[in-house]
Amino acid sequence: MAARLPSLNGLRAFEAAARHMSFTQAAAELNVTQTAISHQIRRLEQELGVVLFARRNRSLALTPVATEYLPAIRAAFQDLRLATERLRGRGTDRVLTISTLASFAAKWLLPRLAAFQELQPAIDVRITTSMDLVDFRKDDVDAAIRYGRGQWPGVHATWLMADDLFPVCSPALLSGPRPLRGPQDLAHHALLHTSGFGDDWRLWLTAAGLPATAARPGLTFDLSLMTVQAAIDGLGVAIGRTSYVKDDIDNGRLVVPFDIALPADAGFYLVSPKPAGKTPKLAVFADWLVSAAQQSGARPIP
Repeated sequence: MAARLPSLNGLRAFEAAARHMSFTQAAAELNVTQTAISHQIRRLEQELGVVLFARRNRSLALTPVATEYLPAIRAAFQDLRLATERLRGRGTDRVLTISTLASFAAKWLLPRLAAFQELQPAIDVRITTSMDLVDFRKDDVDAAIRYGRGQWPGVHATWLMADDLFPVCSPALLSGPRPLRGPQDLAHHALLHTSGFGDDWRLWLTAAGLPATAARPGLTFDLSLMTVQAAIDGLGVAIGRTSYVKDDIDNGRLVVPFDIALPADAGFYLVSPKPAGKTPKLAVFADWLVSAAQQSGARPIP
């Protein structure tokens, strides 16, 4: 005989209170009174025979047993939400949500997305930016574009492209008072860095035969798109990654002052649920994305 499930209202109150760590905020979310939340959780504790919250003067804390219990309850409610959305048909057959890196979206994906919309006008593409890994069970995302080596567990990773690394700058720096004629001339210019890619300049300078110490401090930005824009504005010389700078080079906003390029040791992948979970809309987008990557001239799989 199956065990009797506890009160659904009590479980919902527990999940909301645990998420906010506040009975007051849980009550506001569920549109009930704080007293009702408190009573529902007390009844749930009585049904389960355990204490879920350690109640303090002005704060709450989950007990060890509640900490263990919460992930399964949270996942169950998420499954209910997703199932209900599918049942109601809230446009999910035509909405395709893609998570990607902000710089990749701005410098590579968005300029090409109009082409996909022309080919597939019935698919409503929504772009969200994040550097975090996607949990396809919990996040409302169909696929993600991520940078790495493709070794993410539990997902399907489709290779897109790799980058070459090379310095880029505004055309004005080539003919300025201190022109860039060789790598040694970098000593007279600010070097532009991106957080998280701190080794790019060191690796390139080593490949160019210069000491790694030549990667002196300059300007550092959180996002690659900001670093690229700083180079366009003439603030210094940046290490360009093919996917982030190719369009700016083709349009004359940036130039490549030296003929030394260094292959990156990672690349971009389209990360999605295992093939059995791939929807028709995602399959269409994945085929287009792989083709667009090939047409862009980015370096293929190493």
